[in-house]
Amino acid sequence: MHDVTEAHRVEAVRRDFVANVSHELKTPVGAISLLGEAIEDASGDADAVRRFAASMQRESKRLATLVAELIELSRLQGAEPAPPQTNVDVAEIITECVDGIRAAASAKNITIVKAGEATVSVPAVRAQLHAAVSNLLTNAISYSPNDTKVGVTHRVLDGYAEIVVKDQGIGIAARDIGRIFERFYRVDPARSRSTGGTGLGLAIVKHIATNHGGSVDVWSSEGDGSTFTLRLPLEPAIPADGGPDEEPHADAHQPGSRAGRAATRASLEYL
Repeated sequence: MHDVTEAHRVEAVRRDFVANVSHELKTPVGAISLLGEAIEDASGDADAVRRFAASMQRESKRLATLVAELIELSRLQGAEPAPPQTNVDVAEIITECVDGIRAAASAKNITIVKAGEATVSVPAVRAQLHAAVSNLLTNAISYSPNDTKVGVTHRVLDGYAEIVVKDQGIGIAARDIGRIFERFYRVDPARSRSTGGTGLGLAIVKHIATNHGGSVDVWSSEGDGSTFTLRLPLEPAIPADGGPDEEPHADAHQPGSRAGRAATRASLEYL
């Protein structure tokens, strides 16, 4: 007798992933095709051509982002050898990510508040840590109303460096909390598409955290905003021995734990 349970589970995950990718790619590709036909039909109307061309550029950008994030997710899941880790200054990464998102924040009159310990460094792949923090900040801006604040801070707690991003946005319903780190899962699909979201950002954050021996945690309530905490060990760690679709075990540094939520709330009292 042979236990094929795991093989069936992996195959089911693969089928779901292929189906999701096909669906996500079909939307922008279909839109670009329709917009191309519209431009051809409106060739004599300069205003209409400009309008359709702008829409085509948006869909092309969304398609390019989706493909880039799929490639990044594939790399994180072991398709390529992991790059070497170096000592990375956490405050420096946060500053770079905030500078990169500042234009989007200004467009919505969102104030970004930074705080934290000046000298905290972690062993990490710099580009991956930058991508994780950038994704968390992008989400915070995208799901926050105008004239609000987004806070980002960092500190050391129990051998981990914590990077905490808090917003005053729409929050996440309890039924969605356990699924937001799944690939392609969106709390609000219509809003996500309107902001250019692919549904892969948080999945990428989760895999980056896991590959560094850390975790990502969320505390949220509808109407009260969300707080994401990325935890990375201060010393090099062996990545968690789990497949790409397995959740880490819960403890004080794992998603959903009571201690993790308390630490998260306490770390952003300044906002």
